[in-house]
Amino acid sequence: MKTKYRILLVEDDQNLGTVLQDYLEMLEYEVIICRDGIEGLERFHQEEFDLCLLDIMMPRKDGFSLAEEIRSGDERIPIIFLTAKSLKEDRIKGFRLGCDDYITKPFSTEELSLRVKAVLKRCKAPSSPAPSVETIFSIGKYTFDYGNMELRIGRHLTTLTRKEAELLRLLCENKNQLLKREVALKEVWGSDDYFIGRSMDVFITKLRKYLKDDPEVSINNIHGTGFRLETGES
Repeated sequence: MKTKYRILLVEDDQNLGTVLQDYLEMLEYEVIICRDGIEGLERFHQEEFDLCLLDIMMPRKDGFSLAEEIRSGDERIPIIFLTAKSLKEDRIKGFRLGCDDYITKPFSTEELSLRVKAVLKRCKAPSSPAPSVETIFSIGKYTFDYGNMELRIGRHLTTLTRKEAELLRLLCENKNQLLKREVALKEVWGSDDYFIGRSMDVFITKLRKYLKDDPEVSINNIHGTGFRLETGES
């Protein structure tokens, strides 16, 4: 039975990296540390990890580029960015790349601990849905298998990311009813922060694209309130 979560920490500041590694290991995580994005990507491909903790400003390959390459091969692994920058554009870019959280330096070790724990807790849910959670949904001509994160229409199969599957599940559970923005944000992202809200809009656009082959299915914006998945069914 697995006893420790494995974290890939990519941080070019040697002193900070060592402090973070020691602290996380004290919390019973197994931490592999790399000093730049290229080394981090190589290590990611060589081993299995449960979470990636990535600095953004790094030599040779920055954190955004590293996250993009990680996401191209693994849509499900949680990613937390560490950055000294607090610009709105950087936060939005991070969430659009599919990060799960974003911590601005300087931060306390307690904050880091709580965020890592929260992200790992959220990210375990899709792979092991509770027995009471429905896992197969009909959406017009589509079949959505939440447990396996698959959306099928005819012979065409789309494999969803973890967040896409979580968001679509909530829409299905509220089919033809309003799903409030703040409810979706807190369920899927753990926060109703403005920047995460911008990220959710990107995910809604992706889901609309996946569902475009059935004209009876639509995800409609309810201005200022939320979204409604409409299927023409009662």
